[in-house]
Amino acid sequence: MAKSKKKVETMFLVCEETGDYNYTIRRKPGGEKLKLSKYSPRLRKHTSHVEKKK
Repeated sequence: MAKSKKKVETMFLVCEETGDYNYTIRRKPGGEKLKLSKYSPRLRKHTSHVEKKK
């Protein structure tokens, strides 16, 4: 029997201050949303980014 594979989805990391889609990630669905401190090119500083589907 073949194993069923969980589908990997493309998610986006969105800047909370500007709303820009700065980064893309590939991960399995489910679990909690990521909240990371990443660099925002528009603001030229690190801001918090939240995972979002487009």
